[in-house]
Amino acid sequence: MKLAIDRRTLVKAGMLGLGALSTPGVAALLTARGFTHGVASGEPRQNSVLLWTRYAGSGDTTLRVDVARDPDFSQIVTGGEAIARADADYTAKAVIGDLPANSWLFYRFVAPDGSMSRVGRTRTLPEGDIARFGIGLFSCSNLPYGWFNAYAHAAGRQDIDLTIHVGDYFYEYAAGNYPPVDEAVAGRLLQPDHETLTLADYRMRYACYRLDEDLQNLHAAFPMIARWDDHESANNSWKDGAENHQPDTEGPWSVRKAMAEKAYREWLPVSENVWDSYQIGTLATIFLPETRLTARTEEADIAAALKGQTDIGKALLHFRDEVWMDPSHTLLGQAQEDWLFGGLRQSKQSGTQWQILAQQVVMGTVSAPQDMLSWFGNDASEQVKRYVQLAAASAQAGLPYNLDAWDGYPVARNRLYEAALAANADLVVLAGDSHNAWGNNLAHGSERVGVEFAGHSVTSPGFEHYAVGARPQDVARSLMQANPGLVFSDTSRRGYVSLDVRPDAVTGAWHFLDTIQRRSSAMAETVSMKVRKGQHLLEAV
Repeated sequence: MKLAIDRRTLVKAGMLGLGALSTPGVAALLTARGFTHGVASGEPRQNSVLLWTRYAGSGDTTLRVDVARDPDFSQIVTGGEAIARADADYTAKAVIGDLPANSWLFYRFVAPDGSMSRVGRTRTLPEGDIARFGIGLFSCSNLPYGWFNAYAHAAGRQDIDLTIHVGDYFYEYAAGNYPPVDEAVAGRLLQPDHETLTLADYRMRYACYRLDEDLQNLHAAFPMIARWDDHESANNSWKDGAENHQPDTEGPWSVRKAMAEKAYREWLPVSENVWDSYQIGTLATIFLPETRLTARTEEADIAAALKGQTDIGKALLHFRDEVWMDPSHTLLGQAQEDWLFGGLRQSKQSGTQWQILAQQVVMGTVSAPQDMLSWFGNDASEQVKRYVQLAAASAQAGLPYNLDAWDGYPVARNRLYEAALAANADLVVLAGDSHNAWGNNLAHGSERVGVEFAGHSVTSPGFEHYAVGARPQDVARSLMQANPGLVFSDTSRRGYVSLDVRPDAVTGAWHFLDTIQRRSSAMAETVSMKVRKGQHLLEAV
């Protein structure tokens, strides 16, 4: 997602430019030999971890993998081999087993000529009872919009055990589109400079992003579990298409989707698993579902429902009752719902305290405030005014603002809530996608279900980019007044979220950077909230 206000609406309204941005190619760097993009680790278990690197040789190259207890590799624990395959863009992955549980370890790759990768640090997951576990949550990193200072800040911390990226690891747009040329930060150049459509395009875009030093440092510091959202393929994607895919000119969606998935799996430290879970001793189970490309049905089209209608209020009510509430609309699909709902039940029955759902899109309800138009200033175009007026009218009809999120799939969300309640889960939902920071109390009717820490973006702009007529604190206040479950909101700053998970409480902290216009890990502010076990309610810290 690129924000609830659609890109094409803003282009038509004159609020975004569409220029070509000519860039000198980082593509030339892809012809370099040897280790080109650092190292990464992912999908840790109690006794194994997946290790990643890229080594460009003349063909397939077998690399030695060393794993040690110390960065000097004087205490080797184990090792293995990984093949940098030409048909995988010279990326190499290996799952290394027989590792000690709950241990920090160091790893490196060694080429046949004796050259070595940089040293990475990873860790295995704990067994049994533990006192604490730290998580870093990231989403929505748009390279030309700014520096990845969130990654830099997190990479320097010593209290994070695992990072989770819930999507929009990169953006598929052509240079000069999002951001427009005049908003792109100097030195943040994209390759390819056109929209990613082919396997070669997606590979090159990953190669471009993975040259970023702060992203490389984050990957080298912590293991990551990751799942794509929409922009790793195309904006507002679903199983059979995307808003930013035109089959007439860009070919079959099934081909583009397959190429996007292949490149993602090549360039990130991930396996072929479409969904998975991770056990953090008896402290927590982390569920990592897939909400985009496997089973998601198309977003309900409110514009199509209103086309040609004269009684907008009546049309909105019909849309709400007949389209929006359609029980066949799904994000997960039946097979994944069965897996997740059973997993929640099994996790709680096994004595695990917290059930953490690390997924892509905001789960809490967010409806448009009636004073939303005031955010955009007196010079807002007629197109934007009509859009905002429709959002306000939709809210009066009981409809939410962003139908690309769980708000667009209310019956499916109710099924998840009912499963969490039946399992007596201590549900903590994590999300990204919206670029803004949200703290939600989740409820099903009068019953508390859980809480949500929805993260703001690493660099992608939030409401502040468009709501030029309002102070950010007024926007946040207006949103919270209009949405009773929303207890925290910041729509103007970039950064990331960290979680401190303990047996008695989970504390989430939204970290807001001082700037993304230059390289700096300085923080402007951190806001924290926590949920106590059994309470299903966020409270200030």
